[in-house]
Amino acid sequence: MTRRSQSSSRWLAEHFSDPYVKRAQAEGWRSRAVFKLEEADKKEHLLRRGQVVLDLGAAPGAWSQYARAKVGPAGKVIASDILPIEHLPGVEFVQGDFREQPVVDRLLALAGERGVDVLLSDMAPNLSGMDVIDQPRAMYLAELALDMAAKVLKPGGGALIKVFQGAGFQELTAAARRQFKGVRFLKPAASRARSAEIYLLASGQRLV
Repeated sequence: MTRRSQSSSRWLAEHFSDPYVKRAQAEGWRSRAVFKLEEADKKEHLLRRGQVVLDLGAAPGAWSQYARAKVGPAGKVIASDILPIEHLPGVEFVQGDFREQPVVDRLLALAGERGVDVLLSDMAPNLSGMDVIDQPRAMYLAELALDMAAKVLKPGGGALIKVFQGAGFQELTAAARRQFKGVRFLKPAASRARSAEIYLLASGQRLV
Protein backbone atom coordinates (compact mmCIF):
# COMPACT_ATOMS: atom_id res chain seq x y z
CA MET A 1 0.00 0.00 0.00
CA THR A 2 1.38 3.42 -1.00
CA ARG A 3 1.98 5.77 1.92
CA ARG A 4 0.94 9.39 1.57
CA SER A 5 3.64 12.06 1.86
CA GLN A 6 3.55 14.36 4.86
CA SER A 7 2.58 17.29 2.62
CA SER A 8 -0.33 15.43 1.02
CA SER A 9 -1.52 14.26 4.44
CA ARG A 10 -1.42 17.85 5.70
CA TRP A 11 -3.36 19.01 2.64
CA LEU A 12 -6.04 16.38 3.15
CA ALA A 13 -6.39 17.25 6.83
CA GLU A 14 -6.67 20.96 5.99
CA HIS A 15 -9.10 20.30 3.14
CA PHE A 16 -11.58 18.27 5.15
CA SER A 17 -11.46 20.65 8.11
CA ASP A 18 -11.97 23.68 5.85
CA PRO A 19 -15.26 25.43 6.72
CA TYR A 20 -15.84 26.28 3.06
CA VAL A 21 -15.48 22.62 2.08
CA LYS A 22 -17.97 21.63 4.78
CA ARG A 23 -20.38 24.36 3.73
CA ALA A 24 -20.15 23.39 0.05
CA GLN A 25 -20.91 19.78 0.90
CA ALA A 26 -23.83 20.77 3.12
CA GLU A 27 -25.34 23.08 0.50
CA GLY A 28 -24.84 20.75 -2.48
CA TRP A 29 -22.18 22.74 -4.33
CA ARG A 30 -19.56 20.86 -6.33
CA SER A 31 -16.58 22.64 -4.77
CA ARG A 32 -15.60 25.31 -2.24
CA ALA A 33 -14.65 27.57 -5.18
CA VAL A 34 -18.30 28.59 -5.46
CA PHE A 35 -17.88 30.93 -2.49
CA LYS A 36 -15.22 32.95 -4.33
CA LEU A 37 -17.69 33.63 -7.14
CA GLU A 38 -20.54 34.24 -4.70
CA GLU A 39 -18.55 36.90 -2.82
CA ALA A 40 -17.47 38.64 -6.03
CA ASP A 41 -21.04 38.58 -7.32
CA LYS A 42 -22.56 39.95 -4.12
CA LYS A 43 -20.05 42.79 -3.99
CA GLU A 44 -20.01 43.67 -7.67
CA HIS A 45 -23.42 42.49 -9.00
CA LEU A 46 -21.65 40.57 -11.73
CA LEU A 47 -24.43 38.11 -12.61
CA ARG A 48 -28.02 39.02 -13.40
CA ARG A 49 -31.13 37.32 -14.69
CA GLY A 50 -31.29 36.79 -18.43
CA GLN A 51 -27.53 36.92 -19.06
CA VAL A 52 -25.44 34.57 -21.17
CA VAL A 53 -22.44 33.32 -19.18
CA LEU A 54 -19.40 31.37 -20.38
CA ASP A 55 -17.50 29.42 -17.71
CA LEU A 56 -13.98 28.37 -18.79
CA GLY A 57 -12.20 25.58 -16.97
CA ALA A 58 -15.54 24.72 -15.45
CA ALA A 59 -14.81 21.32 -13.85
CA PRO A 60 -16.13 20.19 -11.46
CA GLY A 61 -18.90 22.72 -12.11
CA ALA A 62 -19.51 24.82 -8.99
CA TRP A 63 -19.25 28.18 -10.79
CA SER A 64 -21.64 26.97 -13.50
CA GLN A 65 -24.04 25.78 -10.79
CA TYR A 66 -24.04 29.22 -9.20
CA ALA A 67 -24.30 31.07 -12.50
CA ARG A 68 -27.25 28.91 -13.60
CA ALA A 69 -29.15 29.84 -10.46
CA LYS A 70 -28.40 33.54 -10.95
CA VAL A 71 -29.27 33.97 -14.63
CA GLY A 72 -32.60 32.17 -14.32
CA PRO A 73 -34.68 30.48 -17.02
CA ALA A 74 -34.24 33.34 -19.50
CA GLY A 75 -30.45 33.19 -19.22
CA LYS A 76 -27.93 30.68 -20.50
CA VAL A 77 -24.80 29.11 -19.02
CA ILE A 78 -22.19 27.58 -21.31
CA ALA A 79 -19.37 25.65 -19.68
CA SER A 80 -16.14 24.33 -21.15
CA ASP A 81 -13.25 22.23 -19.90
CA ILE A 82 -10.73 19.71 -21.18
CA LEU A 83 -11.96 17.42 -18.42
CA PRO A 84 -15.45 15.93 -18.39
CA ILE A 85 -17.95 17.12 -15.83
CA GLU A 86 -21.01 15.38 -14.47
CA HIS A 87 -24.19 16.67 -16.09
CA LEU A 88 -25.53 19.93 -14.69
CA PRO A 89 -29.19 20.69 -15.42
CA GLY A 90 -29.55 23.79 -17.58
CA VAL A 91 -25.84 24.05 -18.38
CA GLU A 92 -24.59 23.47 -21.93
CA PHE A 93 -21.18 21.81 -21.70
CA VAL A 94 -18.48 21.65 -24.37
CA GLN A 95 -15.59 19.30 -23.61
CA GLY A 96 -12.35 20.19 -25.35
CA ASP A 97 -9.44 22.59 -25.55
CA PHE A 98 -10.74 26.09 -26.28
CA ARG A 99 -7.47 26.94 -28.00
CA GLU A 100 -8.73 24.75 -30.86
CA GLN A 101 -10.94 26.42 -33.44
CA PRO A 102 -13.69 23.74 -33.52
CA VAL A 103 -14.20 24.24 -29.78
CA VAL A 104 -14.31 28.03 -30.18
CA ASP A 105 -16.79 27.64 -33.02
CA ARG A 106 -19.03 25.45 -30.86
CA LEU A 107 -18.95 27.96 -28.00
CA LEU A 108 -19.78 30.82 -30.32
CA ALA A 109 -22.64 28.83 -31.83
CA LEU A 110 -24.09 28.17 -28.38
CA ALA A 111 -23.83 31.87 -27.48
CA GLY A 112 -25.67 32.71 -30.69
CA GLU A 113 -26.57 36.23 -31.74
CA ARG A 114 -27.08 37.27 -28.12
CA GLY A 115 -23.37 37.00 -27.44
CA VAL A 116 -21.80 36.45 -24.01
CA ASP A 117 -22.44 38.94 -21.22
CA VAL A 118 -19.97 37.56 -18.67
CA LEU A 119 -16.92 35.33 -19.02
CA LEU A 120 -15.79 33.41 -15.94
CA SER A 121 -12.44 31.67 -15.54
CA ASP A 122 -11.22 29.90 -12.43
CA MET A 123 -8.52 28.09 -14.40
CA ALA A 124 -5.24 27.20 -12.71
CA PRO A 125 -2.40 24.88 -13.72
CA ASN A 126 -1.48 21.72 -11.89
CA LEU A 127 1.00 23.20 -9.44
CA SER A 128 4.49 21.77 -9.15
CA GLY A 129 5.44 23.92 -6.16
CA MET A 130 8.15 25.63 -8.21
CA ASP A 131 7.28 29.24 -8.93
CA VAL A 132 9.55 29.42 -11.98
CA ILE A 133 7.34 26.75 -13.58
CA ASP A 134 3.94 27.48 -12.07
CA GLN A 135 3.78 31.25 -12.58
CA PRO A 136 4.25 31.23 -16.38
CA ARG A 137 1.67 28.47 -16.68
CA ALA A 138 -0.83 30.37 -14.57
CA MET A 139 -0.34 33.62 -16.49
CA TYR A 140 -0.69 31.78 -19.79
CA LEU A 141 -4.12 30.51 -18.74
CA ALA A 142 -5.17 34.04 -17.73
CA GLU A 143 -3.97 35.35 -21.10
CA LEU A 144 -6.00 32.65 -22.86
CA ALA A 145 -9.08 33.71 -20.91
CA LEU A 146 -8.57 37.35 -21.93
CA ASP A 147 -8.15 36.30 -25.57
CA MET A 148 -11.35 34.28 -25.40
CA ALA A 149 -13.16 37.25 -23.84
CA ALA A 150 -12.19 39.34 -26.85
CA LYS A 151 -13.76 36.72 -29.13
CA VAL A 152 -17.03 36.03 -27.34
CA LEU A 153 -18.04 39.01 -25.18
CA LYS A 154 -20.54 41.48 -26.49
CA PRO A 155 -19.54 45.17 -26.28
CA GLY A 156 -19.80 46.25 -22.67
CA GLY A 157 -19.45 42.68 -21.38
CA GLY A 158 -17.45 41.71 -18.32
CA ALA A 159 -15.17 39.01 -16.99
CA LEU A 160 -13.92 37.48 -13.74
CA ILE A 161 -10.57 35.75 -14.27
CA LYS A 162 -8.23 34.06 -11.81
CA VAL A 163 -4.69 35.45 -11.99
CA PHE A 164 -1.57 34.93 -9.90
CA GLN A 165 0.61 37.72 -8.59
CA GLY A 166 4.18 37.41 -9.81
CA ALA A 167 6.07 37.52 -13.10
CA GLY A 168 3.85 38.67 -15.96
CA PHE A 169 1.17 40.16 -13.69
CA GLN A 170 1.80 43.80 -14.69
CA GLU A 171 1.79 42.95 -18.39
CA LEU A 172 -1.48 41.07 -18.05
CA THR A 173 -3.03 43.98 -16.16
CA ALA A 174 -1.97 46.40 -18.89
CA ALA A 175 -3.51 44.17 -21.55
CA ALA A 176 -6.76 43.96 -19.59
CA ARG A 177 -6.91 47.75 -19.25
CA ARG A 178 -6.59 48.10 -23.01
CA GLN A 179 -9.40 45.61 -23.54
CA PHE A 180 -11.83 46.80 -20.84
CA LYS A 181 -12.96 50.18 -19.54
CA GLY A 182 -12.76 49.05 -15.91
CA VAL A 183 -10.29 46.67 -14.24
CA ARG A 184 -10.18 45.85 -10.53
CA PHE A 185 -8.77 43.05 -8.39
CA LEU A 186 -10.48 41.02 -5.68
CA LYS A 187 -9.20 38.58 -3.05
CA PRO A 188 -12.25 36.64 -1.85
CA ALA A 189 -12.28 35.36 1.71
CA ALA A 190 -12.53 31.79 0.39
CA SER A 191 -9.13 32.15 -1.32
CA ARG A 192 -6.57 30.56 0.93
CA ALA A 193 -4.35 33.19 2.52
CA ARG A 194 -1.11 31.58 1.37
CA SER A 195 -2.27 31.45 -2.25
CA ALA A 196 -0.99 34.08 -4.69
CA GLU A 197 -4.31 33.91 -6.55
CA ILE A 198 -6.48 36.99 -6.94
CA TYR A 199 -9.32 37.69 -9.34
CA LEU A 200 -9.29 40.22 -12.13
CA LEU A 201 -12.71 41.81 -12.44
CA ALA A 202 -13.12 43.51 -15.81
CA SER A 203 -16.11 45.50 -17.03
CA GLY A 204 -17.06 47.31 -20.21
CA GLN A 205 -15.39 45.38 -23.00
CA ARG A 206 -14.27 47.93 -25.55
CA LEU A 207 -15.29 47.88 -29.19
CA VAL A 208 -12.44 46.52 -31.29
